[in-house]
Amino acid sequence: MSIKIKELPELERPYEKLEQKGEKNLSNAELLAIIIKTGTKEETSVQLAQRILNLNDNEKKDLNFLQSLTLQELMQIKGIGRVKAIQIKAACEFAIRMFQTTDYKKVIINNPHDIAKIFMSELKFEKKEKLKQVILNNKNEVIKIKEIATGSTNFINVPVKDILYEPLKMGANKYIIVHNHPSGDSTPSNDDIIFTNKLYDYSILVGIELIDHVVVGNMNYTSIFDIILNEQNNEKLIDSNG
Repeated sequence: MSIKIKELPELERPYEKLEQKGEKNLSNAELLAIIIKTGTKEETSVQLAQRILNLNDNEKKDLNFLQSLTLQELMQIKGIGRVKAIQIKAACEFAIRMFQTTDYKKVIINNPHDIAKIFMSELKFEKKEKLKQVILNNKNEVIKIKEIATGSTNFINVPVKDILYEPLKMGANKYIIVHNHPSGDSTPSNDDIIFTNKLYDYSILVGIELIDHVVVGNMNYTSIFDIILNEQNNEKLIDSNG
């Protein structure tokens, strides 16, 4: 029979340990044990939590895999019922929202990193591609963020007019587009680059400037404009040496 939490020495009990030593001194299993509250007849909450964490087959052994588990997948784990599954999902979502910028207004965009900071925490957990538009004023301050498309792995078929509509309506003359790669790799595809060039050309025709297209992965990002600029510089270098 498993030892119950209350039978453990006081400083080995998650609640008491957090209270006396602080949350940073708890292991991942102990923190998760506090969220799920109780174990089973066979396991303490800490043992059950550790078994859940052991499901992670990611080499990095980070905790992001918990976010990707559905309620149904969690409830297939022995000892995790409906309530515990909901508690875990709620804790994961709360953690994501803590790092999201909720007030984008007046945020100034100077480089791709500024865009990545806005969307990194939000998009790195997404299982589907999302295409977002960031509309800027003349000072490069964010005035609106709009989701253009979601759920498609081939967003390049999104009509250009759907992307240009909002900045034209608002009288804005600058915007950025952002999309995520659920694979976690932010490397743009060839189609991504072709689509960006096409969108840039159409934007110029209507008097609006597309100033970047940023691809977000799992804690990494890539500016397609940087890639295009590097390609153009290489072509000029080849021409000058030719």
